[in-house]
Amino acid sequence: QVQLVESGGGLVQAGGSLRLSCAASGRIFSSYAMGWFRQAPGKLRDFVAAISWTGNSTDYADSVKGRFTISSDMAKNTIYLQMNSLKPEDTAVYYCGTAATIYRDRRRYGYWGQGTQVTVSS
Repeated sequence: QVQLVESGGGLVQAGGSLRLSCAASGRIFSSYAMGWFRQAPGKLRDFVAAISWTGNSTDYADSVKGRFTISSDMAKNTIYLQMNSLKPEDTAVYYCGTAATIYRDRRRYGYWGQGTQVTVSS
């Protein structure tokens, strides 16, 4: 079993920044990858970014490339999502999940956290 806890969401004005955290516990192995997804009301859960636990490999959705940065801290079993230049369309519940390697398909992720709300006002 793997437990994931997201934090760091909130309300921010357009152009602002937030940093999300996802703390993992349980059966965490260095071969796991972690991903951030987001889900707006009435929409599917979409890929945002993913990273290998070692931090050597990353992937980003085109919509966030250049604005968001994913990072990992293996010593703390935590991944982060630094979000800059936020836009109203970034408003969603953000979830982190675990997978065997980096995927963009949410169905490849086996464990999920409870999510953290990010709201960007215009």
